Amino acid sequence: MILLEFIVNTLSLGSLYALLALGLVLVYGILKLVNFAYGEYVMVAGYGLFLGATYLGAPWYVTIVGSLVLAALVSYLTEIAAFRPVRTKSMDAMLVTSFAVSIFLQNAVLLAISPRAKAVTLPAFMTDSVTVAGVTLPVRNILLVVVTAFLLAGLSLLMKRTVLGMAMRAAADKFTTTRLMGVPANLVISAAFVMSGFLAGVASLFWVSRSSSVDPMTGSGPLLIAFIATVMGGMHSTVGAVVGGFAYGLLFNLLSIVLPASMINYRDAFMFVAVILFLLFRPQGIVSRGYVEERVG
Repeated sequence: MILLEFIVNTLSLGSLYALLALGLVLVYGILKLVNFAYGEYVMVAGYGLFLGATYLGAPWYVTIVGSLVLAALVSYLTEIAAFRPVRTKSMDAMLVTSFAVSIFLQNAVLLAISPRAKAVTLPAFMTDSVTVAGVTLPVRNILLVVVTAFLLAGLSLLMKRTVLGMAMRAAADKFTTTRLMGVPANLVISAAFVMSGFLAGVASLFWVSRSSSVDPMTGSGPLLIAFIATVMGGMHSTVGAVVGGFAYGLLFNLLSIVLPASMINYRDAFMFVAVILFLLFRPQGIVSRGYVEERVG
């Protein structure tokens, strides 16, 4: 029974981290940019859940769909308004822009809504539990594993079977060559941002459900986890991002078991040690592939 609980918890935690890492890698694969505003897409989706349920009184399914659309839209708008104008500049300009977008979104929410945490009303099934083989499991953990499996399968089909997906894969390998072959750069990059925002929105639903609240700093934790998971799995591969997310979840759960109670609060420090070890002994990550660094203009 303990093994079943550990497996489900590890799969659910790994699924959440895989979604977060995948959303970060989709943009990095093309622009070679670690988008530090990515955590704010998670935060925006959380406020979408809060506003839809509290002020609009919309049904839960409308609220969830609206929050996903909001996250994808904000991601798309930041690409157009902030990242596109500086894309031909230096990488430093891109990084500074991502920080500026992050701070702007945080302060926009802080001024428009409140600096305090807001309670998020979630559908009943997100807080229910079921008993399987004598083990009580939260429904949201099981749902997270199922949703992630469907999203990963759908994304795989999109990347392998559609023109847009093949264009994105080609751009991730050799952007300039792909562009010279007639693939519109803006379309590919915008698609990557929209998909990144959508995945951030899905992850936000399950992230926010853990505390049933959202605040302007909600995105800080997901961004840090996504970055660590991508470093562990491999920043140049969507498969690596997924593997890194599950590896992070497994290691995090193992630390929860093996560490004494007095050291549980230091799990994050041990995770950083793991990242340092990865950077020292396997900087390409768990999943590596040949690549050529290339600036996108």
